[in-house]
Amino acid sequence: YVGVCDSKAVVSTQSTGDMIKKIKDSGANLAICQWGFDDEANHLCLQNELPAVRWVGGPEIELIAIATGGRIVPRFSELTPDKLGQAGKVREIEFGTTKDRMLVIEDCQNTRAVTLFLRGSNTMIVQEAKRSIWDAMCVIRNLVRDNRIVYGGGSNEISCAVAVSAAADKVPSIEQYAMRAFADALESVPMALAENSGFAPFATLAEVKSRQIKENNPRLGIDCMDNGENDMKNQHVIETLIGKKQQIMLATQLVRMILKIDDVRSPGEEE
Repeated sequence: YVGVCDSKAVVSTQSTGDMIKKIKDSGANLAICQWGFDDEANHLCLQNELPAVRWVGGPEIELIAIATGGRIVPRFSELTPDKLGQAGKVREIEFGTTKDRMLVIEDCQNTRAVTLFLRGSNTMIVQEAKRSIWDAMCVIRNLVRDNRIVYGGGSNEISCAVAVSAAADKVPSIEQYAMRAFADALESVPMALAENSGFAPFATLAEVKSRQIKENNPRLGIDCMDNGENDMKNQHVIETLIGKKQQIMLATQLVRMILKIDDVRSPGEEE
């Protein structure tokens, strides 16, 4: 049983003994504290066969409470058996050439909590892996919020550009020019994909765009991997709809903000 506490350090031996007795009386056999306690308090904990972990970070202690099913108590007097968490095994492991140590809490009550341990040859690789995993988790979060998807590879931008251009032909006013400019801006995404993949951007975009119109297949996009297949459904290239909407909306808002600026002054320009 794990007792999770965020109380500050204790100073007197008598009060430390009373606190250890309260922890033992609650049924806990492991105490995890966000704040620190001195070596004397640690010695008293060992004398009373009560393992304790000190200086646990705020986010970490919250995750431990969620995983073990326990509750964080601000004072030892509030520690009761119903607020204790449960864990099957708590062990310390060493890893790496520097013999770094890590405390592992296993067989927790809430098995839905998962810890990802990233290792790499240097800090840059670890941070890059961390960002990649964060991006993947954001994609899963977007799918939980809205499970609708669109096909990637620039296929959705091309189909949207075709639809906006068709709608612009039906507008008799001068607004049709703004709509065509918006369609051209959408085509910059598949054009960038084609250029980064080593293809001729204009020719590749024109070919895929004409095929979309001719075959009436909005799933056709840029074959970045050169697999000989432009259908993004067959290549399993997808994007979340909510993410794509946010991208287009943010880009549109940025352009509107820039268009509101009616004058630009360069550094050193005379009044």
